[in-house]
Amino acid sequence: MSDDESYELLGFDNVLLPVGDLDRAVAFYERAGFAVGFRFDEAGIALLQVGGETPGILLRQEDGLGHRPPPWPSPRIWLEVPDARAAARRLAATGVTPLDEPFSSATGWTVEIADPWGNVVGFTDYTKRPELARRG
Repeated sequence: MSDDESYELLGFDNVLLPVGDLDRAVAFYERAGFAVGFRFDEAGIALLQVGGETPGILLRQEDGLGHRPPPWPSPRIWLEVPDARAAARRLAATGVTPLDEPFSSATGWTVEIADPWGNVVGFTDYTKRPELARRG
C-alpha cells in the first residue's frame, strides 16, 4: 500500500459535540427526534443515531463547560430530512424552538436548532433538487 492510499478519506466516523450535562443533552436531543444508540456514562458520552448509518453524533460531557454556550461561534452540522418545514413544526411541538423560520437554499429548505451549549444542528431537505436526495 502506498502512502497516498493510506491517507484516503473514506467518510465520516462520528461528529463530537461538547455538552455540559449528559442527561440534559440526551433529553434535549431525544425531544428533537434523535434515538440514542448507546450511552457510556462512565466516559461521559452518548451516541445519537443518524439514519441507518453506524456513525452518529457523539455527545461528550465536558466538565468545564457547565450549562452555557461557549464564547466562540459553533460549527453547524446539517442533517438531511425529507421535509425541513415539517421538521420545524415537529420540533416546535416538542418544545425545541428553532433558531429562526425555515429558510430556502439552492436545494430546498433548512431549519436550525441550538442545544443549551450552543451546538447548532440543522435539518435540511432536497425538495428543490430531489435527484440529490437520499430518498426520492
